[in-house]
Formats: sequence, C-alpha cells, structure tokens
Amino acid sequence: MQSAGRVWGIHTLDDALFKNKSVIAIGWSGFGDLRAFGKNRDAMKAHYVEVYHGKQKKGAFGVCTGQLYRFAYDMQIGDYVVYPSKSDRMINLGEIVGDYEYRPEDKNPPFEYVNQRKVEWIRSLPRTAFSQAALYEVGSAMSVFQISKNVDEFLKAADSSYVPIGGDDNEDGEDDTVAATADDIIDSTKDFILKTLSRELKGYDLENFVADLMNAMGYRTQVSAHGGDSGIDIVAYRDELPPRIAVQVKSSDSDVKETTIQSLKGAMMPGDYGLFVTLSNYTKNAQKFLDANPIIRGINGNELVDLVLKYYENMSEKYQKMIPLRKVYIPVATEDEQ
Repeated sequence: MQSAGRVWGIHTLDDALFKNKSVIAIGWSGFGDLRAFGKNRDAMKAHYVEVYHGKQKKGAFGVCTGQLYRFAYDMQIGDYVVYPSKSDRMINLGEIVGDYEYRPEDKNPPFEYVNQRKVEWIRSLPRTAFSQAALYEVGSAMSVFQISKNVDEFLKAADSSYVPIGGDDNEDGEDDTVAATADDIIDSTKDFILKTLSRELKGYDLENFVADLMNAMGYRTQVSAHGGDSGIDIVAYRDELPPRIAVQVKSSDSDVKETTIQSLKGAMMPGDYGLFVTLSNYTKNAQKFLDANPIIRGINGNELVDLVLKYYENMSEKYQKMIPLRKVYIPVATEDEQ
C-alpha cells in the first residue's frame, strides 16, 4: 500500500456507524449538501452563518466552515485517516477510498452524520502503541483536522507489517515526547484562558473579574463606581488593617505605557500599595518605572492566567462557567530527564 503522505484525524460519537459501515462522517445536517457551493469557501461560510446564526458563537463560524470544506474537498482518496474510538479506546487507522457523499437518508438522531466518505479500515491499535505526543494531537478539539506533527508515526502504524513496541523505538521504553506534550497541554490551556478573558471581558467587566480573583486569593475588595475614584478601579485589603491596595485594570490589547502607571501612582494615598493588571504587557519604559517603584506591582496577561489557574477553585461559579476547566493529571518527565 502506497502512502498518500497525508493523514487526517476525525472524531465521532457513533462508533458503530464508522466501524460497521466502513465510513467516516460528520454532522451539520442543517447545512445541506456541502457541494452546493462548489469550492467557494466564502459562499459556504455565508450559508453557514445564515443557517447557524444564533445557535453558535460567531467565533465558531469560520472554524466550522473550515472543517466542512476540509471534509468535502481537501480530503482525497488515498489519504489516511485516524480516529480514536470511545467505546473501546482504540486508535483506528484506515485509507479513504470514496469521494464525499451527502446522505440525508442516513440521518439518525441524535448524531445525524449525513456527510460521509467510504474508508477501508486497516487496523486498530491500543493507545499504548502510540507516543504521548501522537495521542495528544489526535485528541484535537475539532471534529475534522489534519495531522501535522506526528504524520510519520501514524503512517508507520498504518502499515500492517509494523509491530508497535509501545509508542517509540527507544530501547528503555521511555516516551521522550511526554515532557513536550505536557507543556503543549499547559500552553493550550493558558492560551484558552487568555483568549476567553480578552473576548468576554472588556472595560468594567474585567474589573469585576479581577476583584473576584483577588477575593479568591483571600483579599477583601471593593470595586469603585464607574468613572470615579481618580483612576483607582478596585480597593483591596488583606484584612481589616492597612495597607490599602489601589488597583487599576486595563483590558486594552495595547501595551501599557509609563504615563498610565504614573497616573495610578498619582492617585495613591500615602501608605498605599499599587497593583496594575493588564491582559497585554508593559512597554520597556513602563517596566523600568515599575522596577524603580516597588510599591507598585504590575501583572501582565500571562501572569494573570497563572493566578487564575492557581486560585480557580476558589473563584465564583459565574467565572468558572465562563472559563470551564477540569482538573486532570498529566504525565511529566522524571527529574533525570529534565
């Protein structure tokens, strides 16, 4: 069997459909035949917005349209496909042997996988046969995606003569992708949090979020009236006694300038400590000003995310719903590997 050199990943909730009918399939039954607009991605997106407006967030329109286009046009006969089945936790590898088909007669609620392609399943392997990096990539949050980082590993596994030895070829059996995969998971989580904050919290909304985070950290906070208190957005105390912490919050995407931090210092009373929180970062001069004025602490977007992760369980239900996270354990490299 000759390799097409491209490997696609796909997810499903209907393992029986994939395995029993030798197909891969996606839903979006309300969209109709994916071929109706030809290879015009813009027309597909416009139709997608028309059909799913009010049913999905606007940010999902482009991503979902891309997956539909990928399934109808980018996938080719001879490409390989990988799908992790949930029922038996196996990694299934196959070759695409059919063009795109629109099959509304196969609509079977609740899945409604009407967009299909025929495949020839080659083999199913346990998850232990793959490196941690490969498992992480095939665990993408998207329904349809192209494998890019671990292509060779999946192509090798698709060869029926290949005998896997536990995810890599190291003699000692150690998976040297573990540390990199753990870092990828952490980075992806941090990116998700920062993007959510940037998208959902503008202006005064971010002030309320920072106040809630500080409450979770053990501070008592009071959010200032909008437009008042001379540029101080939040007043915080560790306990009933001084010092007072004067907090200013900025949700803009641009880096904070020195003059902006100077305005916070000017609003502080004798004995106050200052805290400046931004989703972006600080200019070089602003950082120099912070270094020269240790009574003011500056927190950038990445540092804010670290605090969210540390105190997430103590934050209010409102913000936990806005940033839905689940505590999991991930493998890390042992000390002698670091």
